[in-house]
Amino acid sequence: MSDLRFPIGPFEMPSEVTPSQREDHLAVVESTPVALRQAVSDLDADKLATPYRDGGWSCRQVVHHLVDSHVNSYVRFKLALTEDTPTIRTYDEATWAELPDAKAADIETSLALLESLHRRWLTMLRSLGEAQWSRRFKHPEMGELRLDQNLALYAWHGRHHVAHITNLRAREGW
Repeated sequence: MSDLRFPIGPFEMPSEVTPSQREDHLAVVESTPVALRQAVSDLDADKLATPYRDGGWSCRQVVHHLVDSHVNSYVRFKLALTEDTPTIRTYDEATWAELPDAKAADIETSLALLESLHRRWLTMLRSLGEAQWSRRFKHPEMGELRLDQNLALYAWHGRHHVAHITNLRAREGW
């Protein structure tokens, strides 16, 4: 794609998610930590500091952002499963990406955290019954989302950010 912001295309919210599509999304969520680790393998400090596009985050910030975002999503799932259509909090991801831990911390901490988080998240997700996938939460900006829709979003989200890094590597010949 010519738009470096959306290397796999922008997310399109599905109105329905079939059980087969849900399994595909679960497989993507499961593979995201491995794909991210492979995408950043052997990148030195200078390469990790390189933004994936002009005005974009560095590879290091992308790694840390994935953890920040997926931790938030994990909590949103738990809230929707334990409360009646809770209103979730958003967070300012751009500001979080400018905090010292996102700009300078060793990526290994976030890679390990993402691996652990996804194992725990998948244990929960794979235990859900059909009716639970229809549970909802209210997102202040996106409106009501079903859990199956949020799963689709986060499968896309992992692929989206891994592609930022892999596409940069390809463009730079790394």
